[in-house]
Amino acid sequence: MTSVHITLAVLVAFIWGVNFTFIAWSLESFPPLMLTAMRFFFTAIPLVLFLKPPKLNRTLFIYAIGTFVLQYAFVFTAMHLGASAGLTALLLQMQIFITVLLAYFILGETVSRKQIVGMIIGLLGLAVIALNLGGDMPLLGFICILIAAIGWSFGNIASKQASKQVSKPSNLKNTQQDTSATSISSAHGKNKTAALSALALVVWGGLIACVILTLSSLIFEMDAWTLTTVTQASLKSWLSLGFIVYISTLIGFGLWAHLLAQNTASKVMPFALLVPIFGMATSMLLTGESLTWWKLLAMVLILSGLILANVRIGLRRKIVST
Repeated sequence: MTSVHITLAVLVAFIWGVNFTFIAWSLESFPPLMLTAMRFFFTAIPLVLFLKPPKLNRTLFIYAIGTFVLQYAFVFTAMHLGASAGLTALLLQMQIFITVLLAYFILGETVSRKQIVGMIIGLLGLAVIALNLGGDMPLLGFICILIAAIGWSFGNIASKQASKQVSKPSNLKNTQQDTSATSISSAHGKNKTAALSALALVVWGGLIACVILTLSSLIFEMDAWTLTTVTQASLKSWLSLGFIVYISTLIGFGLWAHLLAQNTASKVMPFALLVPIFGMATSMLLTGESLTWWKLLAMVLILSGLILANVRIGLRRKIVST
């Protein structure tokens, strides 16, 4: 990965870590499914009027349902049930392991022995959380977050496949007769196209998610769909919703999809290990969440597993290449 891509990946991790606190504040005024539907309504409108839609195929629907519907409907529900922002941010990162496994089975990307050992260590961290359910992490919330992690993982794979579908035509246009100047111009053009395609994927995927989530909320949260819910919502909840929509969703997922398009999943996904660090720190500072010994142990195990599975592999490759 280039230094620019690394910087963007860290930025996205920070945005997503802080986002869990904003979710908690939004849930003070809105029920989870309604909040999720509102999130993707404002994500899609009005940008769908200006962005060319990606190819409407199975990949787009898997991305929308996995990344947006399953992930956020269940994350919001888990936090509504009492899961703390910090623990939710930590537990959701199990999607990294799941994504790497899916990339192996679906995309044919390699998985080394060190990655397998790292996954086992990460599962030990998951077990620590499972043994301390209650309070900051109720059982039903725990199950909801695991479902959300699985949904996000499928969405990551779909995002990468969609990006490949967009980039194939432009790749075929390059020939060996291109001059160096033409090649540089072509690279900039492809990067711009990839960025716009990533944003279009988020916006149009959000529109699909909005329809599904609105129908679900009307079925399960019918009493919440009143004018009173909107007028009595606090300013803090509305501002938090704005951060969730425009910063976390449009900027965060747009950059993430672009990074996945330019790099292998195994290189991009490790940066998500920073999300629980930012998430836990923000939750402690802004919501007063306590850092108990078992939370710290779970974080150390999960993050150690991620580092072992990914960072050391990168160092080894650098040594071999020199």
